[in-house]
Amino acid sequence: MTMERRQHEEIERARDVLAGARRVLIGAGSGLSTAAGLRYGGERFRRHMASFIERYGITDMYSAAFYPFKDEADKWAYWAHHASVNNLEQPALPLYEELYDWAKERDYFVMTTNADSQFAKAGFDPARIFTPQGDYAHIQCARGCDGTVYDAREIFAAIERDTNHGERTRISDPSLIPHCPTCGGPMVMHLRMDESFVQDAQWYAQQRRYVDFVQCGAEQPTVLLELGVGWNTPTWIRLPFERLAQTTGMPLVRMNRDDTAIDPSVPNGIALGGDIAQLLPTVLA
Repeated sequence: MTMERRQHEEIERARDVLAGARRVLIGAGSGLSTAAGLRYGGERFRRHMASFIERYGITDMYSAAFYPFKDEADKWAYWAHHASVNNLEQPALPLYEELYDWAKERDYFVMTTNADSQFAKAGFDPARIFTPQGDYAHIQCARGCDGTVYDAREIFAAIERDTNHGERTRISDPSLIPHCPTCGGPMVMHLRMDESFVQDAQWYAQQRRYVDFVQCGAEQPTVLLELGVGWNTPTWIRLPFERLAQTTGMPLVRMNRDDTAIDPSVPNGIALGGDIAQLLPTVLA
């Protein structure tokens, strides 16, 4: 069987499974947002980050997250702009809206490692979304001293005004640099980078709702729809979805540009490789 014929048959299988799904657990990684147009490299990166590229020589917005900025004025000038470009000022993208139009007619839950809030922007119920890795709209104490997550939207908006929306790569007004309200120490993005990541009451509430949804899947037929999940953080979605499919028989539809192979022990696995922006509308039609 040719690869083209195999792909066609997998698309037809996925279309049939998803058309009949009344309940779906969606797992989404960075590949979905990339396919939707939220690219961290290339022309979009150069357009939004020209000043930071010139000063630091950064090559993309992913690796820039690990850049050793010399002080807080530099660090927060970058992060405020990064958050604005990739979350706060970015409206819902059509691919996410199309996914919502399909999912809203079903009993759904979303697990995503993306920090861009695209699911909520597209209309998905925040009570049905679990973001275990954090997002770009929140910050926390660098030590996690008070176990609190803080909304940073107004802080970042003020920094963006100070730096002329990323045209300047350093904060000129020191009072805009965030400090922990409890210990006075430095703050960091609420992104899971080390053991200081804060899991607050809302995080645990999201987790409980996710677990409840999964456990109900043993009694209610559920489809696993995995979109754009690679091997960066496989312990949150990729591997758990395969285990669920193995132990419950839930159909697993895995869609990704690369790395689509499904463990042979999964009884109802469907692997689709290629551009999700083209594949997803096809299988949801």
